[in-house]
Amino acid sequence: MTQRAGPYRAQFDSRARQELQYRAAALAGLFTQVVFGFIILMTLLAFYGSSEVPSPLTAVQTAAYVWMAQALLGLMPWNVDPIAQERIRTGAVALDLLRPVGLYGYWYAGALAWRTVRTALRFVPMLLLAGVVFPYIGLQTYALPAPVSATAGAWFVCALVLSALLSTAVTMLMQVAMMWTVSPDGVLRIVPAVAIVLSGGLVPLPLFPEWLQPFLEVQPLRGLIDTPTRLYSGDLVGAAAASALMWSAGWVVVLVGLGRLALSRGVRRLVVAGG
Repeated sequence: MTQRAGPYRAQFDSRARQELQYRAAALAGLFTQVVFGFIILMTLLAFYGSSEVPSPLTAVQTAAYVWMAQALLGLMPWNVDPIAQERIRTGAVALDLLRPVGLYGYWYAGALAWRTVRTALRFVPMLLLAGVVFPYIGLQTYALPAPVSATAGAWFVCALVLSALLSTAVTMLMQVAMMWTVSPDGVLRIVPAVAIVLSGGLVPLPLFPEWLQPFLEVQPLRGLIDTPTRLYSGDLVGAAAASALMWSAGWVVVLVGLGRLALSRGVRRLVVAGG
């Protein structure tokens, strides 16, 4: 088992080391995310203050939601691994087909490293800034609170792992789709626009209309941001927390299965320039 996992682990390590070279770019992007975080949070709090209808989220839970959404923004499927995209475009993917490993697992390991390292480079500084610096300088109203309990923290860690796996599975579907299209521009524009809304990255999902909630609770993109964030803030507890995690895990299995099926068909119709 260890020997069979070796190539995938090596691919993960190699891709992670490559992405770690872009620490300065990650910190530069952090400034933009902080600005947008303040804009979104202030807008939501102003909305709460102007309405007499009770909000599904408290001000503290909203602050946790907004800052966690910004911290986890790297898991949003905005694009695909640029290295894999270039290999598909140039035909170098033929070399990957010659490797004595499963192509889907090999690509998945690289995409997982790319997603998690990019996210981690902003996740940790964002938590320190919103959770430590903001209260210290007197911005308690806009600060990231600590997990409501140890149980909530444990649920959050589980959801975080599933979020990374789910994000990579969606990324892989986008990546495999490039075998079927002349240009990937359509996929790279449609999927991110849908994902930012259905994940809760733009507006917290509990604030959507009541009639839409049954759909939002079972659709896969919820597991990217909404589920881990609401577990962290204590908005999901008990059976609701367990159900949210099971939906995320189930969607990981389904999307990986779809990705494998699409890849097997895409490989059969792939045309490599010059071959």
